[in-house]
Amino acid sequence: MACFIKNLMHAKVSLVATAFAVVTVLAGCSTQESANTISQATLMQWEDSINNIIGKMTLEEKVEMLHGKNMFSSAGVPRLGIADIEYADGPFGIREEMEPHGWNTAGLTTDSATYFPTGSALAATWSNEMAYEYGKAMGIEARLRGKDMMLGPAINIQRIPTGGRTYEYLSEDPVLSAALAVGYTRGMQEQDEAVCLKHYAVNNQENFRGQVDARVSPRALREIYLLPFQRAVEDAGAFGVMAAYNKVNGRWCSENYELENTILRQQWGFKGIVISDWGGTHSTVDALCAGLNVEMPGKTYLGKALLDSVKAGAVSDSVINERVRELLRLRMAIKPVSKTEANKQMTSQPQQQKTAYEVAKRSIVMLKNTDVLPIDPARIKRIAVIGALATEKTAQGGVGAGVKALYEVSPLEGIRKAFEGKAEVVFAEGYKRFEREMRFKRQSPIQEPDNALIEEATKVATGADIVLFFAGTGREVETEGSDRETIMLPMGQEKVAERIAAANSNMVTVIVSGGPVDMSKVEPLSKALLMSWFNGSEGGNALADVLFGKVAPSGKLPFSIPMKLEDNPAYALGVYPQKTDGKGGDVFVNLVNREKSNEAQAGPVADYKEDLLVGYRWYETKNVAVKYPFGHGLSYSTFEYSDLSVKNEGNGDVRVTFNVKNTGKRDAEEVTQVYVSRPDSKIERPKKELKGFCRTALAAGKSEKVAITIDHRDLQHWSTASNGWELEKGAAVISVGSSSADIRLTGNTSL
Repeated sequence: MACFIKNLMHAKVSLVATAFAVVTVLAGCSTQESANTISQATLMQWEDSINNIIGKMTLEEKVEMLHGKNMFSSAGVPRLGIADIEYADGPFGIREEMEPHGWNTAGLTTDSATYFPTGSALAATWSNEMAYEYGKAMGIEARLRGKDMMLGPAINIQRIPTGGRTYEYLSEDPVLSAALAVGYTRGMQEQDEAVCLKHYAVNNQENFRGQVDARVSPRALREIYLLPFQRAVEDAGAFGVMAAYNKVNGRWCSENYELENTILRQQWGFKGIVISDWGGTHSTVDALCAGLNVEMPGKTYLGKALLDSVKAGAVSDSVINERVRELLRLRMAIKPVSKTEANKQMTSQPQQQKTAYEVAKRSIVMLKNTDVLPIDPARIKRIAVIGALATEKTAQGGVGAGVKALYEVSPLEGIRKAFEGKAEVVFAEGYKRFEREMRFKRQSPIQEPDNALIEEATKVATGADIVLFFAGTGREVETEGSDRETIMLPMGQEKVAERIAAANSNMVTVIVSGGPVDMSKVEPLSKALLMSWFNGSEGGNALADVLFGKVAPSGKLPFSIPMKLEDNPAYALGVYPQKTDGKGGDVFVNLVNREKSNEAQAGPVADYKEDLLVGYRWYETKNVAVKYPFGHGLSYSTFEYSDLSVKNEGNGDVRVTFNVKNTGKRDAEEVTQVYVSRPDSKIERPKKELKGFCRTALAAGKSEKVAITIDHRDLQHWSTASNGWELEKGAAVISVGSSSADIRLTGNTSL
């Protein structure tokens, strides 16, 4: 079917006015400090100039723009003074310069970047301001490298605890993910660096990611999986989107007309570009007509094959011109950096390093504390640090993007620096590091411990005043390209913990991971339990400051930690992991199936049978107990909530105000969370859903009034009957608390 005919057919689809969940937070909880001046309209300022440029271009020059020129660039039009578009791999640090046509390093000395805390760590801050500063810092460093577009943020929903990219993604909750995506996008694009939101859409697993068909209902698609993308496009003016490897409801994301045109461009008003994930293009006519602008990194489909398709009449000139127009809008909006100016100074700069520290210190989650933390140097003179993860650097590892970090402070280095002159710090490895024998060889990290290492660790623990045991995963266990088979602690860590605790009961366990792990064995053995994430260049310093009490922990879990993996909804319903007939190829080797035909690539189906009940929505609605709930995180201080007021604003918005008092003896920050329940709803809903949050800094003994206004659109649901957003009238319960399970105040209103 000719592309222009197909466009006319799709144009008959009714356009729905799009409203969606927006949380407006007042009293110091705005999404950013500066006014947002960037929107989709920003890209529309140069249409006359673009028309003039397109009129001067040959067909060959147009097609040349629609595929990769090098591994991380696509072509401009030198004859007309249009520069190439330079892409920067991310999303938690600017990847080192690569050779033009491969994955090998270019060998520069100025491309060492700041390693920022990964996605789940950023989300654990529950801070729009931190997300904004994070994006700003990344944008500054990308511009030093001459980049036009950052391949990030990564904002897919954390559907399964074992997901290989859980550490890159933000949260199991769409409202939290959306708010942070907006902050990140605004911060970066204000530095003249375009974002490329990824991976659009429903990329929630790595196993068979290049084959799997995610089957999700229209309502769950809109309310859960698309919400972060919609927010970043509509509220923050995101300039770019990356199509995911997988299929959604039967069509590859790179040629999915509903996703790329009906929803993204027509309903959300997106004016920017869509690029494929690397090797994720599967067709010529379908991909271009669906809305794909750039095939990366090669030209299998949008090179000569596209020229032939145009000449054969399968693709119209108007469609080619529209894809080129969208690219030129981006090129006009983002001023290119001259190659003579790029990479002249070191990428990592002190101000960005400070941002990495500020994010890291707010991300650390204290899950448990029986008065053993913070460590008091007056009482503690010998500290045993045990565990290979205490010395492991996480800027690189596994499969996928990493950061050539200028430096990375490990936990052990941070602890030794903080306690220098105050306490003796001794170290024992405890267990072997997990290392893949081959880049794409599957090997289980669940292995027996090394007895010699255990004996050494036991001796070190015996003579210490306190033991800091480092357990978790590392970047070789959590990796792009494959999901974990289990959330059990690897490398015999549980047995190591048992032996250490038997030798010294004063044990604190620090979990180094990007996603949930099973803590059922180590939690009872530990007097305190922390999550310190893959926490960036300054992660070791931030952790030491929390352990020492210089900083009160204030991170909150961005996901639920289940009692066991089988409690997760996708596992409980038996829809993950998918079964295959063995013809799909190895998960690691065959990351992307590049065959052209949809039918020829019938792969496993991911049935999103849990629908809306992702994460805490499932556990609470189904009354399934969890180890630690969504939003949980303790402090060295305590907080008292009071004086709840719920007021309808007349336009459908609901204003929630309450007082929070720091009743402890330490200055601290508290993240307050607002949930909404609809007890009399006629449609299926979760027990309650997050609708707002606010991070507030409080001096000891001080209180502050917090105001959170929930926009009326955030109270709507997606109606399949009307194919649009609707507000169901009726009673609503407003719950305010410190986590999804720790509700301090409740109020009622009518919508």
